[in-house]
Amino acid sequence: MNIGKAAEASGISAKMIRHYESTGLIPPAARSASGYRDYGAADIHRLRFIRRARDLGFSGTEIADLLGLWGDQSRHSAEVKAIARAHIETLQARIRSLQEMTDTLEDLAAACHGDHRPDCPILNRLESDAPDEDLTLRPRRGAVRG
Repeated sequence: MNIGKAAEASGISAKMIRHYESTGLIPPAARSASGYRDYGAADIHRLRFIRRARDLGFSGTEIADLLGLWGDQSRHSAEVKAIARAHIETLQARIRSLQEMTDTLEDLAAACHGDHRPDCPILNRLESDAPDEDLTLRPRRGAVRG
């Protein structure tokens, strides 16, 4: 099947399929007599594997490692589990970081009057050169108090 049909069947855009081919995540596709890429069932299966791994947030390097293990019948499941556990740690760190951002924004939004006055703690925080722990909810320089 051509790249458009492969994209539809795998849920990956044609552009990303070309990218995966150029980076080696998938082998170069066979070519038709007219020079178009021609994908088979095994290619689609591999692309779907990649899509599912991407959906879980695995990096290109991690996906390459997983693909290598997937194709290695002498693999040890401990290797796959180690990749998954490392990725879980990365995701948990990202979640903690996002929670800290959310908490900060919640505090700033709660401190902002949201009225006709120009002073705004949110803007104060964004403009400040002070380290995060030194920031105060002070009026923005030049702000007119209402």
